[in-house]
Amino acid sequence: MRRTISRLAILVSLVAAFVAGPAAAQTLNVEIANGLKTATPIAVVPFAQEGGAPLPTDVADVIRADFNRSGKFRSLDKADIVEAPSKGADIKFATWRLLKQDYLTIGRIIDAGGGMIRVEYELWDVNRQQSLLAQQFTAPAGDLRGVAHQIADQIYEKITGVRGAFWTRIAYITAVGVGNNTAYSLIVADSDGFNPQVVARSRESLLSPAWSPDGTKLAYVSFESGNSAVYVQNIGTGSRSLIASHPKGINSAPAWSPDGTKLAVSLSYVGNPEIFIIDVASRTETRVTNNFAIDTEPTFTPDGQSLIFTSDRSGKPQLYQTSISGGNATRLTFQGGFNASPSVSYDGKQIAMVQGNGNVYRIAIMDRSLGNQVRFVSPGNVDDSPSFAPNASMLLYAASQGTRGVLYAVSADGLVRQRLVLSDGDVREPSWGPYRQR
Repeated sequence: MRRTISRLAILVSLVAAFVAGPAAAQTLNVEIANGLKTATPIAVVPFAQEGGAPLPTDVADVIRADFNRSGKFRSLDKADIVEAPSKGADIKFATWRLLKQDYLTIGRIIDAGGGMIRVEYELWDVNRQQSLLAQQFTAPAGDLRGVAHQIADQIYEKITGVRGAFWTRIAYITAVGVGNNTAYSLIVADSDGFNPQVVARSRESLLSPAWSPDGTKLAYVSFESGNSAVYVQNIGTGSRSLIASHPKGINSAPAWSPDGTKLAVSLSYVGNPEIFIIDVASRTETRVTNNFAIDTEPTFTPDGQSLIFTSDRSGKPQLYQTSISGGNATRLTFQGGFNASPSVSYDGKQIAMVQGNGNVYRIAIMDRSLGNQVRFVSPGNVDDSPSFAPNASMLLYAASQGTRGVLYAVSADGLVRQRLVLSDGDVREPSWGPYRQR
């Protein structure tokens, strides 16, 4: 909740007063914080390599790690794998039943020439001795991690019926240094934290990265001009557009519409922070809220017809919903004295948020399909910035650890957490990107 506290503090104080490249030494390290013993057991054996030079990535290791962090599967430890068949005819099903595995993944990596490799894999139901999937990918050897994530996605979908979200990307902000010497970076990485790339750098604060629905652009807030401004930047080309920069107030909290043509933002040039919708192409602004309170952190519902946002109009921050055309807002949260930073699942049935009681701020999920029941998925004490994966099976959030900010990914049931630790500096403001094109 540090970001929400600081963001609201910035809003109050201001109202009262009021280029792409590799990230050096910024690899994220994954640590499993706690696990789920009742998850579906699955074995992923080392893939056999047929020809070619040693490969930079162990495909099976990546797939196992994806499964373990999903909360749905428990991969057999590599040390416990006693056989490594590469073809269905070589499988001894009795062995895998003795190891109490429900599913088995086997594969081969074949040198396809010209720097390309072909990855073939099979998914087997151990108890039925039945092949469930047999697919292949051809890609440059340097793209093996991406291939592994796509294999994990296909297996996840085949078994659960839900599209996997391992082959996706995340965005986050890092801050390195102290005081006036702090350097801020907006970074994009794979969903497991690997392959970080710097999208933007600044000596002033960067905030609120938000992915466009097609995954090609990021909206974010920068203070590089001395005042807050909302930008949209193309991740591939680095080209950037200024969307909102009213000098007499704050320009903050961008969120994309589902069709990618508009941004909902919080602007205070009218006197206090209100929710506006801006057409990205024309820059036309449409005011949505008109209230004496602070209205901020808007996010669209999946149908694009409503906004869920944070407001202190009741005296303390709570979540509200209103039509994109304005009108009366409906209060959504009543449990806890502080509810903020909404993230809405793809189907609109769940809202992740920061809920505060006393000095403890935790990530909670409100299930709208179950009478707005609320469950906590983080331990606190200062957790912030929840962001759902595109399939809502997991979410990212920021937390404080000593004097540093770190990121966690947690399964939606809260039973599996992993810490993503930046090797240098403070990491904050996570945003989980959309599905990538298959």
